[in-house]
Amino acid sequence: MYEIAVIGAGPAGASAALFAAKAGKTTLLIDNDKGMTRRGWYENFYGISEIGGPDLVETGHKQALKFGAELVTEQAVGLTRSGNGFVIESESGATYEAQHVILATGVLTDLAAKAGVETKDGTEPRIKTVVAVNAEGRTNIPGIWAAGTVAGVSVHAIITAGDGAKVAINVISELNGARYVDHDVLKA
Repeated sequence: MYEIAVIGAGPAGASAALFAAKAGKTTLLIDNDKGMTRRGWYENFYGISEIGGPDLVETGHKQALKFGAELVTEQAVGLTRSGNGFVIESESGATYEAQHVILATGVLTDLAAKAGVETKDGTEPRIKTVVAVNAEGRTNIPGIWAAGTVAGVSVHAIITAGDGAKVAINVISELNGARYVDHDVLKA
């Protein structure tokens, strides 16, 4: 069983997986390879002068994998509670178990709704429905969290990436039983 599974590997999901794996949590990143980030061009992403969507997504995946996250290219179609966690079922029939799940599914709320996660009207242009979360990213189902566009934050990639990191830090903190902080130090 993974400690944290992230469904969706755009900026929010890959960022969440990066922080989770770097914190030493067993981390699964599930991506259907159909996210809207791949279709974009970015000149407003802090620290990067310009980058195409495919390169941004691939860089995010590589960062998460560097710290030990496992990446699976699958379409998640089911999410159900099982024992002390959740079972994620993929379109191919494969199943994955995780203690906590972070939904980072962009504009798609169907998996969340099917799992009984509360949704609400979106406020961003062309985003009709989002997952209802509190300030930490918690949904109405303990152990299921949401980050990024699906959680109602601005669709800007830099904002969804930050939200994914925030939610992951909150999940890691809950798993650790104390507030988790991740600061790298410049090597002399």
